[in-house]
Amino acid sequence: MPIGGVMATVSAGLLPYRWRDEELEVFLVHPGGPFWANKDDGAWSIAKGKIGEGEAPRAAARREFQEETGLTLAGEGFALTPVRQAGGKLVHAFALEAEIDPAAIRSNHFTMEWPPRSGERRDFPEVDRAGWFGLEAARRKLLQSQLPLLEDLRLRLRP
Repeated sequence: MPIGGVMATVSAGLLPYRWRDEELEVFLVHPGGPFWANKDDGAWSIAKGKIGEGEAPRAAARREFQEETGLTLAGEGFALTPVRQAGGKLVHAFALEAEIDPAAIRSNHFTMEWPPRSGERRDFPEVDRAGWFGLEAARRKLLQSQLPLLEDLRLRLRP
């Protein structure tokens, strides 16, 4: 879908969830790299990435989760209502009940010039940490544009 004459990026990701003492918790990731290093509240995300040409959103979500965490999740889960991020990116998310140890994640890496204009190239993890959060804490941590995913999940899981 064009945004300002440019084709917007379409991404897909997984939103794992679990129940702890009757509280719904979600699994979020924190982006790696120097830009995000000192940011916490409002910086976390679902593990997601760009959908490849001809790739189904659910397949892209699984692939991106594996690339960003090093983990593969079983089960189908269900689609949440897509959200549009501030920059125009459309994000398809799939919720999946899972049990994950945040300490077990092993992210892929990217290379960028750092510090800027230094001519030095450095390697950074795409995701530098992950964690489980109750909905109240997740609302503080998650990127503003992804907050509707939490409400959609809560409403779909309400008994």
